[in-house]
Amino acid sequence: MLDYKVNYWKKAVTFGLNFSQSAFSNNYSSGGVSAVALGSNFIYHTEYNKAPFSYVSELNLTYGVSKNKGQGKRKTNDRIYFDNKVASQLSKSWYFFGALTFESQFDKGYNYVDQGNGKFEQQYISNFMSPGYTTESVGFEYKPTGWFDLRLGTGTARQTFVLDHKIHIKKQDNYGVDTLKTVKNDLAFQVVALLDKDIAKNVHLNTRYALFIPYGQSPKFITHRVDMVITAKVNRLISATVNGTFLYDRHTSDEAQGYEGLGLGMLYRFP
Repeated sequence: MLDYKVNYWKKAVTFGLNFSQSAFSNNYSSGGVSAVALGSNFIYHTEYNKAPFSYVSELNLTYGVSKNKGQGKRKTNDRIYFDNKVASQLSKSWYFFGALTFESQFDKGYNYVDQGNGKFEQQYISNFMSPGYTTESVGFEYKPTGWFDLRLGTGTARQTFVLDHKIHIKKQDNYGVDTLKTVKNDLAFQVVALLDKDIAKNVHLNTRYALFIPYGQSPKFITHRVDMVITAKVNRLISATVNGTFLYDRHTSDEAQGYEGLGLGMLYRFP
């Protein structure tokens, strides 16, 4: 007789650290600015699967900072993302799910306006929980494989928080929250698509697309967000990482916003 124990839990931890530095003498003929930059990323992912029930939780923390000579410290990336989902299987590829998501940032955010002569005006526009978002969603999930799933949140509620009133001076729309209040509630239809797959040998792609359609509001307030991370492993610890974000949200800007970063550094994944 063989004594086997079935473990329905699966956990994974990923930690990445990127560093870059450049230095120039004062008389360097080609010119240049001495700079140093540091970026970090931490992901904790856990799953529980015992048919027909499943639970998935992911904590994603990202923070980056750079310092150019004569300009001081500036953020390059800053995000807190915590997603929890429970689901019950209806058929081979369809599930009924409920999800709770939290999003915000760690540190103060500034917009830098060039005043000329190497001077910049520093405008205070964001902070932890300013804005912050909690989203509760129920609906149906399509998951044909282990590396792709699509959530259709037919019943979705989102709370937008702005707890720091000092940003009201610089943020006209105030992330959609009335300047006399600290929270705004929205009911909406939400679509979330996740793709997490090796696309080549030692190359991994992680992409998340979120569509948020608030009920009772103009179509111009429909929000699109894409987050993408491509990781190429050089060896067991060293990797190159490309990450980017595309965001269209009229409560933060009248135009589409984007971010892209390329780094070479240490990546550790367990197991």
